[in-house]
Amino acid sequence: MKKRSPYGVTLVGAVRENLAELARELDQPVRDVRGYEYAVINDHALFPLRYAAGPKPLDRARLPANASPTRRRLFRAHGPQPPAGLFEIDDVATEQYLGDREAFEELGAATKLVCVFFTADVNGGVHAIHWGEAHLEPDRTFTWLHREELPLAPVPPA
Repeated sequence: MKKRSPYGVTLVGAVRENLAELARELDQPVRDVRGYEYAVINDHALFPLRYAAGPKPLDRARLPANASPTRRRLFRAHGPQPPAGLFEIDDVATEQYLGDREAFEELGAATKLVCVFFTADVNGGVHAIHWGEAHLEPDRTFTWLHREELPLAPVPPA
């Protein structure tokens, strides 16, 4: 493929499917959320995201502007919560705000989101893979509570 967008969408779909297959092999549940299967291992849903087409620091990762409301809600409902503010907003929150934080029944209210973020391109393959807990900020950036870079598998000679 010559365009990065189709490659990225297809790659993330393949990663999500592979994680779901691995979960099945480990006798762990796979949950369907709005037509997408997510591996759930020890009450942690694995959420893959290709955050860049080339090598880029994880601190510069952003959720795409065209990300679906479902993806945003996954972060708000199942991701780590922000540190406590000056006052509790739930008492004055709108229905939309509360709905955005409502857990998906398919995953279960106690299920936490584990991010599996990576960079990859058609020619260079996967550059880096990170996983951990990330809070989605209003500007679509992430605050990482915990993160770890995973080693890349060696590429077999062609």
